Amino acid sequence: MTATLIVPGLNGSGEGHWQDIWLKEQPETHLVNQHDWRHPDLSEWLGALEHELIAHPGALLVAHSLGALLAAHLAGRPAADHVAGALLVAPCDLDAVERLHPGLVSFGEFPTKPLPFPSILAASSNDPYLPHAQAHRMAATWGSGLIDMGDAGHINIASGHGRWTDGYLLAASLGGERPRI
Repeated sequence: MTATLIVPGLNGSGEGHWQDIWLKEQPETHLVNQHDWRHPDLSEWLGALEHELIAHPGALLVAHSLGALLAAHLAGRPAADHVAGALLVAPCDLDAVERLHPGLVSFGEFPTKPLPFPSILAASSNDPYLPHAQAHRMAATWGSGLIDMGDAGHINIASGHGRWTDGYLLAASLGGERPRI
């Protein structure tokens, strides 16, 4: 069975978040951890992701918000060869993160290289962390398929996304496996 690596966003994915539920429900699902969820550092967290990919070659990435940008930073790096696909859910715009959480994130520039693995970007039309037009530009830049989730907010607990079975279906479509929902 293909391993799934869960890559949360700023502050992690706490109790009840769909990523937390996936970690509990799905076999072969692993959290890509980091030292400080409140102040993520790109180089440190990227190293943790690369370590997990070496341990789980052929893994599927399921990334949310800032975690989606982390996954996109794999483009051009050798560890990208170990990625079977990536579900990039509600990626964030770094300017929006800075505006909403000043001084917390050290994440460098927006990743602009096309992803060398299949990817789906799931975005909402009313996400406070990502203007809808920017979601379209991200998908085009990265070569990702775009799924418009409508008015789904940031696709997190606050926007009513607990278990989020549609996410299981999207992830399964990347890995060629039958979803377990």
